[in-house]
Amino acid sequence: MKAHALEKIGTAFAGTTCSEVLGNLVFDVPQEEMLGVLGMMRTDPDLQFDLLLDVTGIDYLNYPVAHAKRFAVVYTLRSLPHNMVAQVRIAVNDPETGVPSATGIWDAANWGEREAYDQYGIRFNGHPDLRRILNHWQFEGHPLRKDYPIGRGHICYENDSLENEIRARLKVNGIDTDVLKDFNTEIMFLNIGPAHPVTHGAIRILTALDGETVLANVNEIGYLHRGFEKTSENLTYNQVIPLTDRLNYCSSLINNIAYVKAVETWLGVEITERTKFMRVILTEFYRIQDHLVCIAANLVDMGGLTNYFYLYDEKEASYDFISRLTGARLTSTFTRIGGMYRDFYDGWEDDLETQIKAIERGVDDSLKLVLKNRIVHDRSQGICVMPKEKALSYGFTGPCLRASGVPFDLRKDAPYYHYDLFDFEVPVGSTGDLYDRLMIRFEEIFQSIRIIRQAVKMIPEGPIFVDNPLVCLPPKQDVYNNIEGLANHFKLIFDGVKVPAGEWYDSFEAANGELGFHFVSDGSGRPYKVKVRPPCFYMMSGFHEMVEGSMIADVVINLGSINIIGGELDR
Repeated sequence: MKAHALEKIGTAFAGTTCSEVLGNLVFDVPQEEMLGVLGMMRTDPDLQFDLLLDVTGIDYLNYPVAHAKRFAVVYTLRSLPHNMVAQVRIAVNDPETGVPSATGIWDAANWGEREAYDQYGIRFNGHPDLRRILNHWQFEGHPLRKDYPIGRGHICYENDSLENEIRARLKVNGIDTDVLKDFNTEIMFLNIGPAHPVTHGAIRILTALDGETVLANVNEIGYLHRGFEKTSENLTYNQVIPLTDRLNYCSSLINNIAYVKAVETWLGVEITERTKFMRVILTEFYRIQDHLVCIAANLVDMGGLTNYFYLYDEKEASYDFISRLTGARLTSTFTRIGGMYRDFYDGWEDDLETQIKAIERGVDDSLKLVLKNRIVHDRSQGICVMPKEKALSYGFTGPCLRASGVPFDLRKDAPYYHYDLFDFEVPVGSTGDLYDRLMIRFEEIFQSIRIIRQAVKMIPEGPIFVDNPLVCLPPKQDVYNNIEGLANHFKLIFDGVKVPAGEWYDSFEAANGELGFHFVSDGSGRPYKVKVRPPCFYMMSGFHEMVEGSMIADVVINLGSINIIGGELDR
């Protein structure tokens, strides 16, 4: 199928060159063929790239290999029917002149292109709302350009009223804003935030209300933006790992593992069998923790405080176990490229089973309060529905996509770390409403427990680091007792792991969906570019589709149901 796709695009568009990198298709497309290629990839039955995963820019200003154009735009796509990933790369003739917008093909292009414009200053012609999204509207310059100083700061002191945006949204929904002289009308405009609504992170939700009904909604993010990508460009590959902890702090270690897996894939490093099973066990345990937070907060939003104690008490106890296992409760930085920080302690299996049994009891107790609860059903069934087609168009992945009826899970459809050996199910919803998003996570907890118990039985003894002095630090006895070991230790610490030059994308099934990393390497020990594809970002881009027409009380509940994590959303 991949060969057929390469041939089909190459035949239809003479100016496009086609290749394959790490099993992913790569198309280098001239600007004049861009929309034709993207449109064909979305609609052709032999291709069906129905999911736009991410949009990013690249600045080749300091890249050691000369490029004809300084800037490029990359669209990362996934075909679910054909289980393929493709990257479409367009060289940008002039960032001010820009490239055509793909918002007419995928809804996800709206926020993705806004981010590329914000960070690189590349314009997208025909975009309906091209403005900054992560940086403040008063911010000057484009921070991911290579000539932008990392230490430059700005003082931004004026709020954006979002008046133009909310009026435009009202017009889209058929409400004539010309008759609105000011905001003192029968339509009420209500800000939710930018405080910290129900622990999801600092975010601003502006709604236009007719009574309690949401007529229109626009959202402002970026309040937690801390420059993940710019910072990563100035660190070694291993030094980036602590930054990934802070993406989704509810399941921090999953981010660690996803990141190092992406680097190891490009290096061609095959980690040890014990390390693979360690990472599976940790991933699934952290997936459980993430779902416990999401479910507990979501049910509290509905008034079900008792559920919080049943679920969160067990999560709190799990943190004590995590601290013993990794050395930290929340942000452990437990992985390394080529292995792990250290092995599990003696007796960890019994402690893990104790935690799992406690989680099972807590989840069972919570389900007894939920499954036949009329209030829960009335507040969640048929509320804030996200149809399958819209979920795909907005780039939904993970539990939220599966709740809309799409049975896609990277652990099943593109397995890694021996996930194909485990017996587990992928829960799928039918409606895409609040209830489906809630119950999907309940069931995924039980499925993760199934995987953990199988992995504990299958985990072998053996080393936790690959035997490769170019990737892993030497044993301490070599560092202390011979000059070769000492020199290798300091070289890896100061220079970092040397990663071959090139560009690639790799992904991981995180708790909230597909967590992807797009790298550009210049052959040094520091990434030339690392772009994270956060699940939350694209789900939040479709938030207005879910809440418009609902009640104002449903807005906060829906925010909890898609499990927005501010650190991942803003980066």
